[in-house]
Amino acid sequence: MPPVWVAIGAMSEGNLTFADIEAAAARIDGAVVRTPTLHSKTLSSITGAEVWLKFENQQFTAAYKERGALNALLHLTEEQRQRGVIAASAGNHSQGLSHHGTRLGVPVTIVMPRTTPVVKVMQTEAVGGNVVLEGETFDEAYAHARELEKERDLTFVHPFDHPHVIAGQGTVGIEMLQDVPDLDMIVVPVGGGGLISGVALAAKAMKPDIKIIGVQSSVYPAMYGLKIGKPRVGGGATIAEGIAVKEPGQLTRSMVMSIVDEMRIISEAKIEEAISLLLDIEKTVVEGAGATGLATLLPPANGKPREEFAGKKVGVILTGGNIDQRFLANVIMRTLARTGRIGLVSLILTDRVGALSDAAEIFTRNGANILEISQQRIFGVVSAKSIKTDIEFEIRDQNSFDALIEDLREQDYAFETMTLSGLQPGRSGKGV
Repeated sequence: MPPVWVAIGAMSEGNLTFADIEAAAARIDGAVVRTPTLHSKTLSSITGAEVWLKFENQQFTAAYKERGALNALLHLTEEQRQRGVIAASAGNHSQGLSHHGTRLGVPVTIVMPRTTPVVKVMQTEAVGGNVVLEGETFDEAYAHARELEKERDLTFVHPFDHPHVIAGQGTVGIEMLQDVPDLDMIVVPVGGGGLISGVALAAKAMKPDIKIIGVQSSVYPAMYGLKIGKPRVGGGATIAEGIAVKEPGQLTRSMVMSIVDEMRIISEAKIEEAISLLLDIEKTVVEGAGATGLATLLPPANGKPREEFAGKKVGVILTGGNIDQRFLANVIMRTLARTGRIGLVSLILTDRVGALSDAAEIFTRNGANILEISQQRIFGVVSAKSIKTDIEFEIRDQNSFDALIEDLREQDYAFETMTLSGLQPGRSGKGV
């Protein structure tokens, strides 16, 4: 489909309407993937809700961001297209802007934080973007991008706080309600607020009684704090780096305050759990930011479904799938450890023939497959006749794990179990 160019300034920030989102949908039609909205039987059983997943990780750049980026590019004047555009991004906006900028012949410069996963830098460069790494956070990268904007006379395309971008992101909401008109609510990951602003505006125009819920990582809860009237300052490492935004946009915060029903925060552990569930159940790779919607639906530690979602038809946007392979591997292994399917036990054995074989037999009879063994005769032992033996193993489930630990106690071994929260003593009094 040939590009539809629109003169910049045709839509002001103060009067963004559903008609603007409809126009954006027509403008980008055929240039982005109309991703499916599919029912998940298994996740519905786990959460107690009727879960419908919007697979935005199936876009060419593996994220919804290219919708808003393309809509913004199609609003440039000829002079602006010739000079080029610049943006600050943690990754997905950069890929969408670079891909469509290259396709349309518009030079694109992207400023990214130095902490951006390598996979996102490489993917941005692969689709034609010129990447500049600057700063440790999005805010520092943003400040540098605004400096380059003036120095090089480029057009800045904000990743979330611009009506053209918001209108493009809002097309996600249109598609969801076209596919599943009777959704009770839509759960949306939130960083700067561009996606939820557009989705909320579109969804409430199509179905006024629908509930829109935004979710942030507890590490970066800025929009959540604003919504509850208790501003919060976030910061630190997060698996959901795509929504690691300290300062939401001015336009987006106004829209969230007025048309979004609720903001929530979710722990890093729940986000990791959601990533693993989507891979295991739906066979789909989702990055941390993209998994926060499902994470907020997951039952708490007691395993009981969350009452506010029980029986509701809930749309969940899987916003992106750009996750570093190493981080994904870490998430999978940490989830296996958290659910008792992988364990590490540190045993104190007597330095004698057959001691390790005797201990290994306990693991065998409990159905544990030993993955790795390491031994230490100097550090961590109180006697020259003792050996500290670390045994890493995989096992069927938490019940089998607990049975193995009980067997070790009954055989009077001194040991510790390593969990994600640290060492847990097994049997005391034997020099562990």
